[in-house]
Amino acid sequence: MSGLNASLGYFLAAVIFAASVRTLLKKWPRFGFILEFASSFMLVACWLEVQTIVEVGEWAGGLGPDVTLTILFVVLLTHSVICGAASGNPTLVVLKFLQLEANTLPTVLAVAAQFLGAHLALLAAVYYWSLELTDMHMIKNLMVRECSTSLLVSVLQGFFTECVCTLIFHLIHLNLRRRSALIRVPLIAVLLTFLSHTARGYTSAYMNPSLSYGLTFHCPGFTLTQYAVVYWLGPLTGMTLALLLYMGHVPRIFAKNLLYLQKTRFRVPKGEKGEKKK
Repeated sequence: MSGLNASLGYFLAAVIFAASVRTLLKKWPRFGFILEFASSFMLVACWLEVQTIVEVGEWAGGLGPDVTLTILFVVLLTHSVICGAASGNPTLVVLKFLQLEANTLPTVLAVAAQFLGAHLALLAAVYYWSLELTDMHMIKNLMVRECSTSLLVSVLQGFFTECVCTLIFHLIHLNLRRRSALIRVPLIAVLLTFLSHTARGYTSAYMNPSLSYGLTFHCPGFTLTQYAVVYWLGPLTGMTLALLLYMGHVPRIFAKNLLYLQKTRFRVPKGEKGEKKK
């Protein structure tokens, strides 16, 4: 329990940081990319601790998979509630750009902020582990340099896993975006938890380029290019396919609808026109 108490304090610190940034930036919406930085920082920092509980806590602390899944769900739910529209996910930012809902400069700044937040979250987590507050964190500190990669299959299999999971996620996300937050937020958290658990033996289904950068890119086993193909190109491909299936086209690239027929205007038959004139 002492390990979980230390983890709880760590989670609260990350949540307070993100909430504080959101509160300070309410008056300056132009600096929304800073909120993306805080959102990515919180998500990566918390997921790194969840990863620690999964890797070490399940066998050293006697924590079952049900506990780790519950913790992950609560983290994802809290992240969505605290950060709101700031997803901390580059694919969602690029999605808005492809839908003509965002311009180039804000998109670039948001994505850069997300990767910066992920990198600083990794540094903060490493420092936190180095304090060795519990036995679990002491073991994790010894494992930092030789961490286990999340990519447990070939690059091709990993690419398709991330692509398919991202496709499912974005299709559901696009269909739920006009729903009430009370419905949308818990459903998305459940979906992300389910996909991550299902793909645990493949890629862990991060579906988030900045999140995967903070969680597994520093682990040995694959090159940067191989990781990028799986965790960057895979989600971006899945996101683009989801947008194409949802709208029939990608507005930023081409306007013509390739999949669905455009609705034609209702034409009044000639006979009805003649009757109206009479």
